Order: sequence, then structure tokens, then C-alpha cells
Amino acid sequence: MSYIKRDIEAVFLRAAEQFKVVLVTGPRQVGKTTMMKNLMEGTGRKYVTLDDLEMRKMAKEDPKTFVEVFPPPVFIDEVQYAPELFSYIKIQVDDRQIKGDYWLSGSQIFRLMRNVSESLAGRVGLLDLFPLSQNEIYNHKTCSPLSADMASIQERLLGIPDATPTEIFTRIYNGGMPELISGDIEDRDRFYQSYIRTYIERDVRDLSGDIDVLKFHRFITSVAARCSQLVNYKSIADDAGIDQVTAKNWLNILETLGLIFYLHPYSNNMLKRTIKSPKLYFYDSGLVVYLTRWNSVEALMNGAQSGAILENYVVSEIKKGYHNSGKEPRLNYYRNKDGNEIDLLWEADGNLYPLEIKKTHNPNTRLTQAFAVLEKTGKTLGQGGIVCLRNDFQPLDRNNSIIPIRCV
Repeated sequence: MSYIKRDIEAVFLRAAEQFKVVLVTGPRQVGKTTMMKNLMEGTGRKYVTLDDLEMRKMAKEDPKTFVEVFPPPVFIDEVQYAPELFSYIKIQVDDRQIKGDYWLSGSQIFRLMRNVSESLAGRVGLLDLFPLSQNEIYNHKTCSPLSADMASIQERLLGIPDATPTEIFTRIYNGGMPELISGDIEDRDRFYQSYIRTYIERDVRDLSGDIDVLKFHRFITSVAARCSQLVNYKSIADDAGIDQVTAKNWLNILETLGLIFYLHPYSNNMLKRTIKSPKLYFYDSGLVVYLTRWNSVEALMNGAQSGAILENYVVSEIKKGYHNSGKEPRLNYYRNKDGNEIDLLWEADGNLYPLEIKKTHNPNTRLTQAFAVLEKTGKTLGQGGIVCLRNDFQPLDRNNSIIPIRCV
């Protein structure tokens, strides 16, 4: 498999120069091990994986001996299987006081971070790696998160090739899993089928105990069908034939595994009648397409869910852009009970930047009318825009721009 350079590499190497321990978390099969192995070539760093049952047994039952047998500098893969190691790693790094001594990776994000925060606080740099972004796959430009500033977008578009609507939906259909993008695996349906059976179901059992496989499949399919929508626990539970408590628990597990994320509603004391429920998104659009059974790019592009899946893709690309730059995005959405809605809203330096995401070539100013509600927040309203299928960037009015999806 040919290596695909990751945008987060520079952030990772800077973290290794600043922290004694660097931990990279994220879903399975997104390239954590591949990236870190590539970066350790020629450094003399040792590698050990806790996917190896003998190594896992030693790490869990005799962590003191483990850290003696595998002294730093070392890369320990799948470290979530042996949280017992963290206390002994703390002793090692405190004694040695050497930056970048331990590189760790793990696939269970929030559970890992709780364990790390208890044992390695102040010693560890935490990074998230997710499926390949369109910048990594298609653009190969210096990574920086999207800004709504007109000059920034124009500069960003330099050198990025045009993308037709069919090409955009092909990107959505293909998703961002490295083995598929590299061509190492050609059968996408077989890949996702195996991914769910081998990794997701196994990890769900690990986190929650035994599960009913058929109900879990109905559950995750129902969740995918509701991407870019407000979370409705009852509807998801009814689809899967489970109770709402189980639906909430399984959603928490999907978030823990780094498969889904939420946009929470923007809150401001000056705004009234706002909706309180979060909206749900997947990091990998290919998994959404597989679960919702779109069998071709054409069917997806013309299907009833095309707008929601397009929104899922854009929001996840923007979020990945921030993570790959080593920044924590403050992304929200806005919706009130009067029907005013803003798909994406982020706050920076006291300014609010609103975006609408639409499956259209010819957006008009009506799509930005809801932005006016933000004037009541007391915040400065920054440049807004409509992210759409149009290929060229241009101003829509003095406050808003048309932003091509290919540049997010």
C-alpha cells in the first residue's frame, strides 16, 4: 500500500518535541499505526502492539516488567487494552525527562482520555486522527482550517483542481478509509461489511458486553439514515427494536470509537426559543453511504438523502481540517422554534461566522436570511457564506460569499 501523507504529521512532530508522551487516538483503520511507523523510520524507536495477545497479557498483568522490557523511545500501539501501563509510563518519563519518549496510539477516544488524564496529566500531548480528508486525498495543499474570509478562500483555492458535482459525490461515495483510497482493497462493500463485523461489533462488545448483532445493525443503519439531523433517541430506538437507554448507550459507544460526532446548538443569553438537541454526523461519508445502501454515485447524487449526506461530508471535512491543524474547533449549529436555521456556525476572536450548506449550483441571498438573527447575540457578525456545488468562488453580497465544496 502506498503511503498517503497525513496533514497532521507536522502537528504530531511538534507535539513530540514538547511532550514526553504523545497519544494519537481515532477510529480503527484510519492510519494511526501507518503514520506513526512512517515517522519513526530510521529513528531507532521500538514498536510493540497490544493487538498481540502475549504482549497484552504482559502489559496488563505485569506492567512494570513490560516497561522494562520495552524501554523508551518506544511506540506502543493499541494502548487502550492496558491502561495499567499509564502509571508506570509516568514513572519512566518523570525519571528520564526526555521529550517524545513514548508514542502511543489507541482506538477508544474518550475512555482513553479519562485514563490518561488521571495518570499522565501535563505529560501527554493528545491528538485525534480521523479518515483521510479531501485535502489529503485530492488537493495536497498545506493544511489549514477553512476560514470564511474572502482573501483566505481565494488563496486556498489556488492550485486546487475544479470538481464537478459528480466528482464531489464520488468523493462522498468513496469516503476516506486509507485502504480503499490507496487501492489496497478494491471491494468497498466487502471492506465496510468486514469493518462493521470485525471492528465495530467487537469494540461494542468490549465496551458494553454482549449485543444482539441484528439489532445493532438496524441501530447503526438508523443512525446513518439520520446524519445531519437532530438526534431523536426514540426514532432510532424504534427502528432498531431497542429501548431508548440502549440507543443512548450505543450512540455513546459510536462516539467513543470516533465514528460519529455531534454539533451542539449555539447558545447565547440573548437568543430565545432555541432548539436544544444536538445534530449528528459521521466522520466517514463512505460508511454512511454503505449503511444507507446507495449502490452508485448516480443513485446517491439523485437520492432523497443527497442533501443531508452532502452536509455531513462538508461538516466532517471542516472539522477534520481543524483537527489536522492541531486546533480544537468551536463548531455549532443554530435553530430556533420559529424555523430559523444556520447549518454551521463557529466562533473565533469574538466573531461569529455562519455557513449554509446546500446542494445547489446557483445559491441566492434568501439562503442567508437567517444569519440576521445573530445580530441579537451582541457578537460581531463575521463573513458568512454558502458552501455549494458551484466551482468558482465569488461574493454573494457584501457580507457573504459562495464557497465551493472542493476547498473545504
